[in-house]
Amino acid sequence: MGGFHDHIREQEKEFIAKQKMFFVATAPLDEQHHINLSPKGSDSFRVLSENRVAYMDLVGSGNETSAHLLQNGRITFMFCSYDGPPNILRLYGKGRAILPGDEEWEEIAPLFQLRLSTRQIIVADVHKIQNSCGYSVPLYEYAGERDHAQKWEDKKGFAGLKTYKQEKNRISIDGLPTALY
Repeated sequence: MGGFHDHIREQEKEFIAKQKMFFVATAPLDEQHHINLSPKGSDSFRVLSENRVAYMDLVGSGNETSAHLLQNGRITFMFCSYDGPPNILRLYGKGRAILPGDEEWEEIAPLFQLRLSTRQIIVADVHKIQNSCGYSVPLYEYAGERDHAQKWEDKKGFAGLKTYKQEKNRISIDGLPTALY
């Protein structure tokens, strides 16, 4: 079941498409700074090619991924099977944030159903793919998407989200700048 590959094969692409949640991990270079691990949901992940992926990143309480990618680019995605056959899939790569107004935005943004709270799209060039057993990951039933983020977004509105990003998303918890500066 386990093993490493140098590209995303069709079976991994199909596995990714079925998952309702994935995780993103990044780390700064300074060992005194904090590693970031974030769960992501909704229909926000795309396989662009056998070595490139992207996800639509929504406004949140922090922007650690952007700060770490600016500093060193290292990123890992993890998908777990919560139903059906057990599997854990990790994608290792180098990533970057693409912002509205960037040249690449016009090419990649149409692949997503953008929301008012879309702050950036993270694109990663993947160089290593790992499948592992996932035997100890418990079984869960998908019950649906939460509506909290949409309600929060609607309440904030465009101006409120812009202010929130300026206050909460420009600097990491360790004082590193993000792509939103």
